[in-house]
Amino acid sequence: NSNCELGRGDRISGWKPQPILSLKDVHIIQIASGGYHSLALTDEGKVLSWGHGGFGQLGHSSIQNQKFPALIEALADVRITNIACGGSSSAAITDKGKLYMWGNAKDCQLGVPGLPEVQPSPVEVKFLMEDDGLGIYNVLSVAIGASHAICLVSR
Repeated sequence: NSNCELGRGDRISGWKPQPILSLKDVHIIQIASGGYHSLALTDEGKVLSWGHGGFGQLGHSSIQNQKFPALIEALADVRITNIACGGSSSAAITDKGKLYMWGNAKDCQLGVPGLPEVQPSPVEVKFLMEDDGLGIYNVLSVAIGASHAICLVSR
């Protein structure tokens, strides 16, 4: 918890589960954790993030750490249905099947050519396969490793 990745506002570690008091009145339907950061998805399709932000993996348009869960404003106008974290990158899928990723792009793991090594705000991932004449792909799920990502898609 050295980067406040537990979302309690402190750096105290512990083996016993404790509630995140700032989420007391928020209905969380999914959680994800990366190397030193965490995401939560609300029943309203909003994404919160906290912990280490040094690679932009929190999605707050900065590389600042976040002690408490904070809304990712860049995703506020879309409804998110699924989230994922990797070592130092993050992803979200919309109800329309669009994929957004942000964070560490050093190894091109965000799937968008030409990004800086640190991508501190969500970017939409467009698949090269869409140019094959078969139409747009919808993302069903995503998983992120330390330096790669993989998606399940449908046409």
